[in-house]
Amino acid sequence: MSTISSASSAPSVPNPSSVPAPVAAIPSAADTTAAANSARAFAAQSVISGSTGNASLDVSSLVTSLVNAKVAGHTGSLIAQQRNDNTKLSAIGALQAGLSALQAGIAPLSNGTALGQFTATADGTGLTASGSSGAATGSYSVAVTQIASAQTLSSAAFGATTALGTGSMNVSVGDKSMSVDITSANNTVSGIASGINSSSSNPGVTATVVTGTDGAHLILRSSATGASNTINVSVGAVTDDAGLSSLGVTSTAGASAADPSTIASVSATSPWTQTESAKDAMFAIDGTAGTSSSNTVTTAIQGVTLNLTAAAIGVPAGTPQTLTVAQDTTSASAAINNFVNLYNTLVTTYSQVAGFDSAKAKGAQGGPLLGNAMFNTVKNTLASIVSGGVKNGSASISLGAIGITLNKDGTLTADSTKMTNELTSNPQGVAALFNSTTGVAAKMTKSLNGFLGEGGLIANNQDPLNADLKGISTQQDTLASYTAQLTHQYQAQFTALNTVMATMNKNSQYLTQLFGGANSDGALAKGKPG
Repeated sequence: MSTISSASSAPSVPNPSSVPAPVAAIPSAADTTAAANSARAFAAQSVISGSTGNASLDVSSLVTSLVNAKVAGHTGSLIAQQRNDNTKLSAIGALQAGLSALQAGIAPLSNGTALGQFTATADGTGLTASGSSGAATGSYSVAVTQIASAQTLSSAAFGATTALGTGSMNVSVGDKSMSVDITSANNTVSGIASGINSSSSNPGVTATVVTGTDGAHLILRSSATGASNTINVSVGAVTDDAGLSSLGVTSTAGASAADPSTIASVSATSPWTQTESAKDAMFAIDGTAGTSSSNTVTTAIQGVTLNLTAAAIGVPAGTPQTLTVAQDTTSASAAINNFVNLYNTLVTTYSQVAGFDSAKAKGAQGGPLLGNAMFNTVKNTLASIVSGGVKNGSASISLGAIGITLNKDGTLTADSTKMTNELTSNPQGVAALFNSTTGVAAKMTKSLNGFLGEGGLIANNQDPLNADLKGISTQQDTLASYTAQLTHQYQAQFTALNTVMATMNKNSQYLTQLFGGANSDGALAKGKPG
């Protein structure tokens, strides 16, 4: 009988220490051993049955059983290591998400904007205001006597399609100017307006055409308010003059803020008309007079922007109204409560990724990051910040001073009533607690940036796991190639063995017929002819 060669020519398999391939369940060492023993028993029984003539070899099942028995231990080890790496990566990812959410959520507190919001409310009409960082809280008497306006000029009437001549036109607003070439292609009123509007060096003037019963008028409007933003037009090198030269006009600001601007036209027969004067806004804050070229006034009250409209002038003109500037405790409270909620969410994540549950089966009681040095550093660093104080002059202030309590489980609880009271009665203290350099949120942001940044704690813990998973993938590819080779080898060997044993069984049956067996005589027994 032919013999079966061993699988000594099979390639060596790398040491099982890395490979990803998601698997529903990981076999235990006992399960792997039992499966291998069962496969070997099946193979042995198949060979015995075939060799005794009871049946032919089930080559396909035999090969599958032997190959599985050969690679089962290595496969299970790789899968277990892959599952462990992926579980840790998932836990680190959950921690990273919680840290990132906290980092983004506390930005308004760490950069000072959350506590730099103010409300500004007027008790009259036509006046609105907003406060920003540095605003001085209090009540102010505001009396508006004039609002800023932009100059508007209207030329004399011309025919809508009349060619006014050719030349050049210089238009200025304040200290900015532009030059427009007037040619036969654009020397109508509408052509001139289009040339002004399309100029890349337009100084801030809009040109339109208004057509009335007397003809077409060129209208020039300054886009900026204020007495200094007057419009001036000069025309030169005119040929074929049919009204182009009459478009020159000079504007002069009023002698005082209360005086309107005036104009002087080049042509007495085709004069310009000033339909709106260039004026500054005029007002008084607590009796102190002020002016502004814009109706958006940013310099009158520190940290406060006033927005003036004509209705603010009142009846009689200059009727004062009270503007109250106060810290916006609603937005500040919302920002602080958001910080508390985000921190508590992070603490909940702590228990999910690194908690301990004695009720679970041994080996599954601790979270994947339980005892992890990176996790402990993150948790302890942030806990130290929320439990510590911040210098406020010669003393210090803590979260507890504004109604935020640190609980035994590491979470925070905010007393909204106490917080509102502190924001109202002690805004300087709250501002110190959340100052943009050494405040609670600022220190936390600095730590979070270090944890989450390139080369930080999070990345330094993710990188080795990702590298290990890549190695596991390489080993799985090698193991798959080895399995395919071994399957091909066994398939050929046991197919050949099956053929040999079938021939032997056939020969054995023939010899039994001739010579007999243990319980029968053959054809040649006792001299019987065959």
